[in-house]
Amino acid sequence: MIGESASRKLFLRCNNIFLIILGFTMLIPFLHVIAGSFSSGNALINGSVTIFPVDFTFMNFEAVLNDVAIWRSFGVSIYVTVVGTAINLLLTSLMAYGLSRPNIKGKSLILLLVLFSMIFQAPLIPSYLVVKELGMLNTLWSIMIPNAISAFNLIIMVSFFRSIPKDLIDSAKIDGCGEYRTWWSIVLPLSLPSISTIGLFYAVGHWNGYFQALIYIRDSQLFPLQVKLRKLLVDSDAEMMMQSVNITLSSIEGIKMASIVIATVPILIVYPFIQKYFEKGAMLGSIKE
Repeated sequence: MIGESASRKLFLRCNNIFLIILGFTMLIPFLHVIAGSFSSGNALINGSVTIFPVDFTFMNFEAVLNDVAIWRSFGVSIYVTVVGTAINLLLTSLMAYGLSRPNIKGKSLILLLVLFSMIFQAPLIPSYLVVKELGMLNTLWSIMIPNAISAFNLIIMVSFFRSIPKDLIDSAKIDGCGEYRTWWSIVLPLSLPSISTIGLFYAVGHWNGYFQALIYIRDSQLFPLQVKLRKLLVDSDAEMMMQSVNITLSSIEGIKMASIVIATVPILIVYPFIQKYFEKGAMLGSIKE
């Protein structure tokens, strides 16, 4: 028994060491991008930047932040993320609450259709025609409305709502609460872990959203940050930024790396504030009684 305990401890230590090394290995590319964003153009050209900045400078960030289009795209992404996530959570929770109630007729068929839509997604051309007929082309609604409800997130939330004790909901109705009041005052407060987790999934999806904006939006004033980032990485926008800074202290690669950091860091800042809910909510609703 003692030998088994010692061998298990040895296994756990080796496993922890392996996971730590693996985690640092996965961080190396991101650390290299951060280091390059703070390094001079000559250091990047010479290939002397690893995971630590060389010839430390803020010129790359200065070039990016002096671009008005970056700030405009940043604002668009924040608006789409906040408003889009609010719409997602509102519609998903309302539909999930209705489908979680035992007295709803036809809910099995609705859930089957939801599952069908998750497996067989609508083709691009019909989706484009629907968005066009609804008058949402070249508007931010085209990014937020078509995917307002995720089938995967809906099924998770339905499972979680079903785990809420039926007696609690019945007690609320006895006290005079209607369906909407019960959903708002009873179900949602008890569902914060699940809502926070699903909200994070929605928010990350909106922040990293790229393809829909590329398809539905033509006005450069409405480009979100990820589309603007593509123009920096693929097109010649980075070369235009270099005109306002010292060319020896910045480079096209450095400006691209600074743009990646600016586009990535904001969504990383959100995670610590909901981590306590995320760890609990990631598995909630996965067990059906």
